[in-house]
Parts: sequence; C-alpha cells; structure tokens
Amino acid sequence: MIVGAAREGTALARYLVHAGARVVLSDSKPREALLKPLSDLEGLPIEFALGCSELDLSGVDVLFLSPGVPPWAKVVQQAREQGVPISSEPRLFTQLCAAPIVGITGSSGKTTTTSMVGLMYARDGKQTWVGGNIGKPLIEDLLGGGQPDVAVMELSSFQLELFAPDYQGAQVEQRRTAASRVVSVEGYSPRIAAVTNITPNHLDRHPSMEDYARAKTHILEYQTGDDWAVLNKDNHLTRELARTTVRGRLLQFSLESDVDQGAFLQGERLMLRFDGRERLLCSAGEVQLRGRHNLGNTLTAACCALAGGVSVEAIREVATTFGGVPHRQENVRVWRDVLFVNDSIATSPERALAALRSYSEPLILLAGGRDKHLSWDEWADCVLKRARVVVAFGEAVPIIQRALVEARERAGVTNGNSVQYCAAESLEEAVSLAARLAQPGDVVLLSPGGTSFDAFADFEERGQRFRELVAALS
Repeated sequence: MIVGAAREGTALARYLVHAGARVVLSDSKPREALLKPLSDLEGLPIEFALGCSELDLSGVDVLFLSPGVPPWAKVVQQAREQGVPISSEPRLFTQLCAAPIVGITGSSGKTTTTSMVGLMYARDGKQTWVGGNIGKPLIEDLLGGGQPDVAVMELSSFQLELFAPDYQGAQVEQRRTAASRVVSVEGYSPRIAAVTNITPNHLDRHPSMEDYARAKTHILEYQTGDDWAVLNKDNHLTRELARTTVRGRLLQFSLESDVDQGAFLQGERLMLRFDGRERLLCSAGEVQLRGRHNLGNTLTAACCALAGGVSVEAIREVATTFGGVPHRQENVRVWRDVLFVNDSIATSPERALAALRSYSEPLILLAGGRDKHLSWDEWADCVLKRARVVVAFGEAVPIIQRALVEARERAGVTNGNSVQYCAAESLEEAVSLAARLAQPGDVVLLSPGGTSFDAFADFEERGQRFRELVAALS
C-alpha cells in the first residue's frame, strides 16, 4: 500500500506494478482532486482507496509513505501497532540502485548544491542520475532497466525520517512475509553524505528542533569507515556532528576558517585541500551565483565531487559557469529599469535572510505565505537595514507586521524614519503594489519567508505565478 498520490506516490506505484506487486494507492483526497496525477496510472492494475479516513492494513506486506505523511498520522500508528514494515520511494531506490549514492540534506542550499554536484559528476564523464527531493523521483529511472555510474539525491528531513529503523517503533514484532522480505527497512546512509547546515525549519511538522535535527543526522548514522561525510564547519550543529556522529572519512567546508581536509574560502579565493594537496578552485568573483551563501554551496558541492573522484578541472568548470536553479534568486525580468527576482524557495525567515544579504540595491521585498512557527526577529532586524519597502501578503501578514514593529522598537526607530510597509491579501495584489512603488534601480524580491500552502500547492506554483504576473506588467 502506498499512502499519498502525489508525484512520488504515483511514480512508486508505476514501478511496483512493473515489478509484479499488487498495489493499493491511497490518499485522503477524493478522486476528483487527483485527476492529473492519476491520469499517469490509467490502465494499470492498481486498486485505489481515495478520500478514505480508514484503511485496512490486514493484507498489506509493506506500507510506503510519501513525505507529506507525518509520523503521527493514523495509518502510521496503525501500521506500527500491527507490525507492518514502513518504507518510502527514496528508501526503496537506495536499495535497488547498484551505483554509489551521494546524498545531500540541509536546512537551506541543498537543491543548489545537489544540482551542482550532479553537473560536476556528469562533466567528469559519469552517467549521473539526479533526483530525490529535487526534480523527479529516481525510482522512475529504474523502469528503463539501466543503472547509472552515480546517483545524486537531495533528501529532506521528511524523507530521512524513513532512513532509520526506529521509525517503525519497537513495541510490536514486524510482520514478515515473502513480499516484505525483499524491501529493506534497515537503517541506511549514502556512501557520500553532505549536510549543508542545520537551522530552525519545518517546526510546523517536527515537534521540536531536536526532532528535526535528529531526522537530518540519519544521513550519517549508518555510514561505514569507507564512506565520506561532508559537513559545514561554520554551523554549530554540523560542527558537533563531525565530533559525535561521523563513522567514516570527513571533509569540511568553511567560509570563515581553514579546514584540515575539504574546501574553504581564503580571502577572495575558493581553495581545495584533499589527499595532501592544496589547490585553487577559483576566485569568488568567478562564481556566477549571487550571495555569500552560494559560495558555501559551491564549496559543499566541490567536497561531494572530490569524495567521488571527480577531477578538479570538472569541478572548476561547473563552479564558474553554473547559473542557478529556478525559484532560487532567479532573475525574472527587468521592467522599467527594475529587476524582479523570484526566490519562492525561501520558505523560512532564515532562507529569506540569505537573499536579503545578496543585494546592495534598494529592495522592495515581497514577504508572506504561511508561517512555520519560526522566529522572524533576525529577519526583521535585517529588513530594517536592507529594504526600502516591504509588501506583506497571505496568512503571515500580522506576523510580519508585528515582527517589524518589534524590530523598530529594538532599533529605536520611529515609524516615519523606517522601511515603508504595505499589506496585500494575495500575491497578485503584492506584485501590483510593488510595481507601483518601484523606482529605477530597485530590486523587487519575492523571498517570502513562509510556505506557499495558504494559496498554492507548493513553492514552485507560487514562483510560476510570480513569473506570470511580472511578465504581464506593461
């Protein structure tokens, strides 16, 4: 049984049918709300349980969860009580993929890093599959019957929850059948595992920061002495992981200090230190991506590539030519000498801070969406220094307004002497306000700080709508 009929669930259903399994695909949404994803399954022998609050697990050998299904969901508790093994599409892929796997996680920067790592391996001549939490589920590539030279996976905390055996609970002995024995639910970590950083995020889903950080550490906990861990030396939580959790060989990256082995920023030069040699990767000015945080992403990617034997020449070529990923500080349009930038991926205040710090131009910031129970204090302090105008929209409007008022009080700034503030009910109204307020030389930056779920299916749909609205300006 697969719970969740979104992209990952439907890809997994196709694969399991191809592999000879009897598949039940369930989702709490009714069929009419799932017409698009279910159209890809037309004609396949799949049983559907849609719009159901109660699921019968009596004949289920393995329960596969999509990342949107939380651990406290009724079906998860039911599976634990009945001893039904629990797995997921990315976990099954790691079992079926014969090639080395590079896994990348972190609170921010993981998509950019994953994209760069995939390009570095490909530039070095290796057949490379890239997926996981980015792009398409990798289980789809196995349908063709081939195998890559290397697979590069972005892994979210939701996905990594299912990389640990303790997710099953220890109270009931697992039901083992002929079918379930072919699906591993043992702990797993990739051969090369990177953690870009760990900062507060997804606390609307994880019950605590400790729980969120614990999910991230699963990417390291099951490595062996021959594996590689790539960790951020500048982040106190990942620095602690280097001391307590690393089982194999360690590479570190840093924007602030030297490293024993790995990659670091030395003045304006990106340096590599590996296998007893120190080499220049490139200058900071040669990196096409904007912002100091993207220098860190470049160093992370370089470490992941070095650990897999990629040549420095291939690493350098990608580091100096890579132009970015959609919805991540993506330049959308210059209109009346105003640059419009789509950073819809910024679903936390901490993520939006990185974008704010990347621009020296006057900023009109579009912020809002749905709050994730995170602190907005540091974000608001930075906004007072960096932004000319803030246009708040969506559910987070009162939270943003309160955060800015408190920041003014901390800074001792009067209302007439600070950033201009406007509120909008929707993204459409926010873009219209920004266009009216913009002056030549401004940057209009969509970097919301909240999720998109108050108005959109995901950050990509929100970013695409922003593109459409900007394109329509005349």
